[in-house]
Amino acid sequence: MFVIMVYDVEEERVNKVLKTARKYLTWIQNSVLEGEIRRASFERLKTEVGKIINKEKDSVVFYKFRTKLYTEREILGVRKGDEERIL
Repeated sequence: MFVIMVYDVEEERVNKVLKTARKYLTWIQNSVLEGEIRRASFERLKTEVGKIINKEKDSVVFYKFRTKLYTEREILGVRKGDEERIL
């Protein structure tokens, strides 16, 4: 599946969340990662991130797609992240 992860966490947890997410997904820009991921890896990612965040203060959103075939990206401004692995 293809996943886009967006997060808004308190400053003291930002680096831990980013480091964990980069084991599974590609960093695109501040608080946004994306990539192809197998279901088992996705479950591990959610478990690991769930142990880092404060569920009463932080937010993590996953957009899941069965395929990236019908997706399109349009960027205004500076391109960030790994351009080799984008939509």
